[in-house]
This record gives sequence, structure tokens and C-alpha cells, in this order.
Amino acid sequence: MFEKLKQATHEIAKQRKDFIEKLAQFAETDLLLFWGRNKELAERQEKVWGPILAWAKEALDTKFVVTDQLEVPEENKHSLGRFKLFLNGLSDKELAAFYLAALNMRSVLLAAALVKGRLNARQAFETSCLEELWQAEKWGVEEEAEKRRQSLKQELVEIEDFLKHD
Repeated sequence: MFEKLKQATHEIAKQRKDFIEKLAQFAETDLLLFWGRNKELAERQEKVWGPILAWAKEALDTKFVVTDQLEVPEENKHSLGRFKLFLNGLSDKELAAFYLAALNMRSVLLAAALVKGRLNARQAFETSCLEELWQAEKWGVEEEAEKRRQSLKQELVEIEDFLKHD
């Protein structure tokens, strides 16, 4: 993973603007913006995801709207410009870590929290897998899904370690 992160840093240095555009567009469909309709799940999302959304609003100067529908709320498009400013403020190394974390977690907001130290790797993992872990509690653990989650957890730890090294 370290080699993958170094390669991503090199690619970002060459195509920074393109990466930022892709990540900004990805923000509209961030995992944390689409909540479940099940009352118990939604309460858990509020408890775990709510503080991250509040942090993002303050730290990133964004206001993303959550929904329990499949359509992307129109209001979320208005936060993309401010989100791009945040991305432009990251170093190439931070942006590489951000990019890989965002793809792995399906969340630019969680990637921002990880890169900025608001969450550690374990917290980011648990937050990104909240719905899957809730489903596993209800219906049991599926072996392939658990292997994928453990791989994700390890990758996030490696991303966190990469950020700590010069």
C-alpha cells in the first residue's frame, strides 16, 4: 500500500486539477449523505455520522444535505466549490492519501476527517462500514464481506501511517 500511495502522490502532482474535480463530483454522492429508512439504523447514523457532518460543515465550510432517498439533493451541488478549496489546500501527499481513502470508504467526508486527524483509521473504518456492521449484527456475518472489511481496515491503517511519515 505504501508503494501505491507513493505512486498516487506522483500522479496527483502531474494531474492535481483532474483529481480535485473527480473528488469534488464524488462529494455529491458521499456515503454519509444517504441514510437508511430503518429507524434503528437511522438513529445509529445520526449518532455516528452526525458529528462528522457537523465537523465537515465547520472545518470544510460545507453544508451537505442528507437524504433517505436515492436522488442527490440539489443543495449539495452548492457546497462543491467550497469543498474544492479544501482539496486545493492539501499537499500532494495528503491528497493521495485522501483519494485512496475516499475510494475505499466511498466517502470524501470520512477521507477528510482521516487526513485532518479528526478520525483515526479504526474510527474511519467503523464509520464507513456502519450500515454493513449493523446488518451483520442483525443477520449474521457473511465471510466474503468480512474479508473485504478487514482488508479495508488494514488499508486505512496503512494510509494513516503514510500520512505520519515524511
